[in-house]
Amino acid sequence: MRYYFGAEARLRRHVEDTAMSVFDGWSYEEITTPSVDYYDLFEFGMGHREAARAFRFTDTDGRMLALRPDVTSSVARAAATLLAGRARPLRLCYTGQVFRQQSPSHAQWRRESEQLGCEQIGSGQGAADIEMLTIAAEVLKRLKLHNRISITLNDVGIFNGVAGRLALDPVARDRMRHLIDIRDMEDLRRFLASYAQEEEAGAFARLVERPGKAEALAEARRLIKNTRSTEALARLERLWSVIEALGLTDQFEIDLGDLSGLDYYTGLTFKVYIEGIGTRAGSGGRYDHLTANFGRPEPAIGFVLDLDAITDALSRSSVFPPAQEPERAAERPSGDDLSALFVQALEQRAKGVRVRLDAKGAE
Repeated sequence: MRYYFGAEARLRRHVEDTAMSVFDGWSYEEITTPSVDYYDLFEFGMGHREAARAFRFTDTDGRMLALRPDVTSSVARAAATLLAGRARPLRLCYTGQVFRQQSPSHAQWRRESEQLGCEQIGSGQGAADIEMLTIAAEVLKRLKLHNRISITLNDVGIFNGVAGRLALDPVARDRMRHLIDIRDMEDLRRFLASYAQEEEAGAFARLVERPGKAEALAEARRLIKNTRSTEALARLERLWSVIEALGLTDQFEIDLGDLSGLDYYTGLTFKVYIEGIGTRAGSGGRYDHLTANFGRPEPAIGFVLDLDAITDALSRSSVFPPAQEPERAAERPSGDDLSALFVQALEQRAKGVRVRLDAKGAE
């Protein structure tokens, strides 16, 4: 748990205002979701494994409640219920705290963190995917972090296609995903060797080991042949061609080994990393099946940025934190007469002057 004050608090507010301004510029409407909700909501949204990290307690009627561990699940439910009659696509944005139990870790120790995010619900793949990526890139550019970031792209269809071809049961799928997540290439090769030819197993292990750009997609095309994975690769290739046309390739890379821990992603996934920060600063992706859990199936995509990671990065830069600029110049009204003191203060405030009262001896 952390307290923030002074320059650090001002920096956090600056990041919030910058992100929300960019979201508004892309016509996203702000939504505020409850900090406490039924635990079932997050199990539907995040899956049991991730939802189990929530802080849970029992309501007076015996139902299980949770401090919000995820905002996307709440937004998806609102879209499927409260906003069911609104025209699609819905464009929603938010800033809010999330609460998660964490294992002791130098990189991720906060139980409470703040997310800045936006969701587009009702749009299929293509333009909506590009829109999410360009919005994330614009926020980071406005914060002068664009030269220090890497946004890694993947598609869950690639992993799912390989796991399906190998006929992995749920336990084996989780084992394979874990080995890829921790980049344990030796154990991954040994694991794959029991399901595939030695040469093929080694080739796939090399593929997830090395991030790259267009060449990573070309190599994946040569090595992966199952239909589900090749369709996912084709989606990434179309996406990459637009990124190239926009001149954003310096900020993006392909990383087929960067797998998401959330069960609701169905296509494109991406993560944001900032140079010098030991944890990711954001993540997002497509979750076309999530709203069906709340009675209205429709395609959707979104992302969140981690305010703590971003402010950590900015506080180490030479540009930020921004100084607290007075509206004009700081003045100190003083005196023993309270009426005269506050008349003077209000006159200065009306002129846009930042004041600090000195009322020593005033009664």
